Amino acid sequence: MDIYHAVTSDVKYIFNLIQIHAEQGVVLPRTKLSLYQHLQCMYVMKEDNKILGVAGLHVLGQDLAEVRSLVVDPNHSGQGIGRKLVNHIINEASRLEISRLISLTYETEFFKKCNFEIISKDTLPEKVWIDCMNCPKFNSCDEVAMINYIG
Repeated sequence: MDIYHAVTSDVKYIFNLIQIHAEQGVVLPRTKLSLYQHLQCMYVMKEDNKILGVAGLHVLGQDLAEVRSLVVDPNHSGQGIGRKLVNHIINEASRLEISRLISLTYETEFFKKCNFEIISKDTLPEKVWIDCMNCPKFNSCDEVAMINYIG
């Protein structure tokens, strides 16, 4: 299993994988157009050319980025794929000299195991003004904000 930058031929499967988890309410849905537009920040874990998991690194500001659309193929859950993808995102964020990596999530126990801690969304105005204002859950967001201080 290796992690690669996603390519255009991956988008159909990435979209379907995210959709499975979005229907379960675990992540927000993404359009194919959004995936194409943010392809340069998407990473996939593959084995025998099959995508087992996906994660995005979205830079929000000078020292802030977000883990987005972290999903693992249900047939491969519990194999450490999510953790490996998060570690890859952390390393990429560090390489970009980003010191704070956030996630808005329902999977708090998973992210705690990846050295994230719960914080107030009020401490993330960059996220709110860039993304949350356009989210359908803006007035009723029930995701938990978590942060990993890289360094």
